[in-house]
Amino acid sequence: MTKLIVGLGNPGAEYRNSRHNLGFIAVDYLANQLGLEFNKNKFSASVAEGRYLGEKLLLLKPQTFMNCSGQAVAAAVDFYKIPHEDILILFDDMDLPCGQLRLRQKGSAGGHNGIKDIIAHLGNDNKISRCKIGINHPLYGDTVNYVLGSFSEEEKQLLRPAVRAAAAAAVCWLEKGIVAAMNEFNGPDKPGQKKPQQP
Repeated sequence: MTKLIVGLGNPGAEYRNSRHNLGFIAVDYLANQLGLEFNKNKFSASVAEGRYLGEKLLLLKPQTFMNCSGQAVAAAVDFYKIPHEDILILFDDMDLPCGQLRLRQKGSAGGHNGIKDIIAHLGNDNKISRCKIGINHPLYGDTVNYVLGSFSEEEKQLLRPAVRAAAAAAVCWLEKGIVAAMNEFNGPDKPGQKKPQQP
């Protein structure tokens, strides 16, 4: 059996610290926590391989640019014959407050082009687990420029614990499954959630 965890983002130094690369950042942190390295390039992706609880574990960062993420994911899924329920996607979400985490067992793309392309390549069978990391919706201006823009200092303070929580949620998913991860990490008082400001 092979478990696949995918972080979404765009390749290239100019996008490294952009909001849209939060999936890359989270899966990099996860790899570091698990002692794995992104030292292979295949499936049009940067790949880290290892084992966890006796099963093969594949971490993937598609290098096809966000809107074509499905190409890399589908190539890895086809090669290893990975069931869709053994896939977890980490990515940014404008519909969540900055720093808030939300895991889902299924669902639509929600306007996220990377998820939309993955669903198009794998088929919309609603078995692909996902971990969304909130980046807020821009108050004004173009959303493309917003997601490709860099984090503010305030955002960094909120997102550091969210990235740690996303990695912990991925480990929980590996050990216990998506329902347990949702129960442990979804909700206002759970790890990585944005805390309400004190009056």
